[in-house]
Amino acid sequence: MDLFEYQARDLFESYGVPVLPGIIADTPEEVRAAAEKLGGVTVVKAQVKVGGRGKAGGVKVAKNPDEAEEAAKSILGLDIKGHVVKRVMVAGGARIAQEFYFSVLLDRSNRTFLSMTSVEGGMEIEQLAVERPEALARIEVNPLAGIDEKTATEIAIAANFPADLVPKVAPVIAKLWDVFVGEDATLVEVNPLVLTEEGDVIALDGKVTLDENADFRHPNHEALVDQGAVDPLEAKAKLSNLNYVKLDGEVGIIGNGAGLVMSTLDVVSYAGERHGGVKPANFLDIGGGASAEVMAAGLDVILNDPQVKSVFVNVFGGITACDAVANGIVGALATLGAAATKPLVVRLDGNNVVEGRAILAEANNPLVTVVDTMDEAADKAAELAHAAA
Repeated sequence: MDLFEYQARDLFESYGVPVLPGIIADTPEEVRAAAEKLGGVTVVKAQVKVGGRGKAGGVKVAKNPDEAEEAAKSILGLDIKGHVVKRVMVAGGARIAQEFYFSVLLDRSNRTFLSMTSVEGGMEIEQLAVERPEALARIEVNPLAGIDEKTATEIAIAANFPADLVPKVAPVIAKLWDVFVGEDATLVEVNPLVLTEEGDVIALDGKVTLDENADFRHPNHEALVDQGAVDPLEAKAKLSNLNYVKLDGEVGIIGNGAGLVMSTLDVVSYAGERHGGVKPANFLDIGGGASAEVMAAGLDVILNDPQVKSVFVNVFGGITACDAVANGIVGALATLGAAATKPLVVRLDGNNVVEGRAILAEANNPLVTVVDTMDEAADKAAELAHAAA
């Protein structure tokens, strides 16, 4: 989960990372009040989860509350790379002497942590890495040792910080590591990390990505979720503990096991090419427990997607036998009743497949079509979706 800048700022502050004061605002009037409270020069900054805000006009310096209010009028509602600005942060101004860059991230390719640091901050780090790679110090971080002030000092020296600045920068780097570990982040980035004319080192802008797999350790992270950006169907699925991802197609997918569901997405995509270009509408893995309750919850989510025209239930019976899956489907349709209106194509294979198909045949639900093979079932689901489109 990516955080907004103001959320990263608050997180930094809670760990002792030096930051500027900041107040969030949703209207020009609130921006004016925030600028009056902060006093002096302020910066009005669009709160969107995308880079390039400054170039797009989403960051403006204001010398007084009047200018701050005018800046807010031009920023709020601005479209920045497809992200509409609904909130801004009014931050205190800083007299910047130098700009630096620091980040620590999960390096998946090398299965370790990596710090990247440069005395040339403020620009696109990707551009710097390509044009002047020697200006970016890449230091692997031992996951067990982490970054204490000694290691932070080594990182600052490797990045060619002037000797007189190393003692000021190193403690900030160490505290940013504390944020990374303490919040189970996969990325903590500061660009720019600045030296002010007064001689202070401050994190002027922050980007943080949190590992959602660690949410069970951080109940407070729930408050950081941007509810306005959450797909309502994904939110509904999450409440039922379903592994669901919304896609943009017309064929709803239910399977047991992530590998099988991924394969199902592929065969439906291929089949869809023969039937008007229909595509999978979702990823939904019900795991090993295909009870009536689980199946009903899954079907309830998928059938409430207006884009879905047909549903493909693809199950390989293993730990959960096919007869239990079939009973789950029958029970789910009974539970949903009139809410179930879209055709289901069911492919069962594996443990107790004969018994499972017999249960579905006996139920004889007009919405259900049982197909023997995965490819044929995908083709049938795509055909039905195209016919209903």
